[in-house]
Amino acid sequence: MDQRPDLTGAAPEGAVAPSSPTADEHGHDHVLYSVEDGVATITLNRPDAMNALTILMKAALLEALERARDDAGARAVLLTGAGRGFCAGQDLREHADNLDAGVGLDNTVRAHYNPIILTITGMGKPVIAAVNGIAAGAGASLAFACDFRVVADGAKFAMAFSGIGLAPDSGASWTLPRLVGPARARELLVLGEPVGAARALELGMVTSVVPAGELTARARELAVRLAQGPTVAYGAIKQALDFSAAHSLEDSLEVEADLQDACAKSEDHHNATRAFLAKERPVFEGR
Repeated sequence: MDQRPDLTGAAPEGAVAPSSPTADEHGHDHVLYSVEDGVATITLNRPDAMNALTILMKAALLEALERARDDAGARAVLLTGAGRGFCAGQDLREHADNLDAGVGLDNTVRAHYNPIILTITGMGKPVIAAVNGIAAGAGASLAFACDFRVVADGAKFAMAFSGIGLAPDSGASWTLPRLVGPARARELLVLGEPVGAARALELGMVTSVVPAGELTARARELAVRLAQGPTVAYGAIKQALDFSAAHSLEDSLEVEADLQDACAKSEDHHNATRAFLAKERPVFEGR
């Protein structure tokens, strides 16, 4: 079976959706969505629970990510959390109730977490995590799945799975070793000790660490810069890296050639080439 990625690299066409919250069935706006300057901002909005993920919230997050993926007006995605935390992972109160009811995880890894992570990593546009506070368990995994992680200096990461007798999920066993190496990933996952922002930067877990008061502005600055860039090329870069992670050099070279051919047909490439020859700054339109 051909395992090559989709070669278009472009976000699907469609009408620009208005900025609005994604609400659960009880009317609580636990995932917020807005678009400005080409950036779709998705905010986890349960600050009283450190943005811990309930079943309804996971469904709303997936819906928001799919909306950003399909939103022609969004050329970059910014994922963040409201309040003091980025995301504390699975809501353990809800999980305890499920355990008492005899349903355990109730297939939430396959039904919820896996589609969320695949939507982030398969997004044909850059995704930036603005980590404002604790990112634990699946919350840390959400950040690791993004293309960039801008982190407040007081934030922490905790691979909390082993502490409650669980295996890693939400892609942590795949993304973390690729960020910090297999030996360090094993240490972080087995011991589960919190990692502060400075140490996370040293280990390669994050892109940058900024003062907490500057996080929103700095993360948004990066997101706007990416939203103004060559979206098709960004998507192709993501596809090339994901493919090469599990394939031979020979196969990866073939995919690079296919992706390059697709990018060469884009309007952005044609316009940027003309701008280069005219010694002008290129203006990218994402197509």
